Amino acid sequence: MSERKSAVLEVIALGVEDAVAAQTGGADRLELVTDMAADGLTPQVKTFAGIRASVDISLRVMLRLADGFAAGDVDTLVRVTGEMRSAGADEFVLGFLDEHGGPDLAAVERIVAELDGCRWTFHRAIDRAADRDALRKQLADLPGLDAYLTAGSAAGVDDGLVTLVAEAARSGEPGYEPRIMVGGGLRLDHVPRLRAAGVDAFHIGGAARPGGWSGPVSADAVRQWRTVLDA
Repeated sequence: MSERKSAVLEVIALGVEDAVAAQTGGADRLELVTDMAADGLTPQVKTFAGIRASVDISLRVMLRLADGFAAGDVDTLVRVTGEMRSAGADEFVLGFLDEHGGPDLAAVERIVAELDGCRWTFHRAIDRAADRDALRKQLADLPGLDAYLTAGSAAGVDDGLVTLVAEAARSGEPGYEPRIMVGGGLRLDHVPRLRAAGVDAFHIGGAARPGGWSGPVSADAVRQWRTVLDA
């Protein structure tokens, strides 16, 4: 029986080079995006296909057409989702807010219907929500939702640590069944407190790139995170 890794480590990948390095360093999962200047948008289908052919770890595809947390053109989102599904994508990342800071249920429900049971993460839109608890409860019955990517605050993990610890303590309550995946200004020195609180999933982007976003993922940087999480 293989030894269970201590926590899930997800790494942002922009292309095949990133994906291979992340897997080599010990990542469990990739979040596939393009255009980090806009905080990560939906990549091209051919980029997904190239990565899928190059690695065998889990791969979640971002569904987001423009910067910000409004859904925008939902018909296009649904079409793109279908194209990704046809290309073999089976895990996704999405999250949209309405003008009042609540979840855009109409948009999310249309996309989730297109996912047809696929697993998905509600991303950091939760950190901009008017009411985090209400958002979780409104989304609680949507099929496939198994994680929230969150820093606990729009400003990042430094500001959100108390919120993250409090939400981790509510694990299993209605709306709190999905796993908390911490990301957004996450540093290695945050890990001990989060692990002690029961958080078992971590998401890194810039932390995997010593040369910044203009450079590729470093297998060594990912390996450092893997070592800390497995300690």
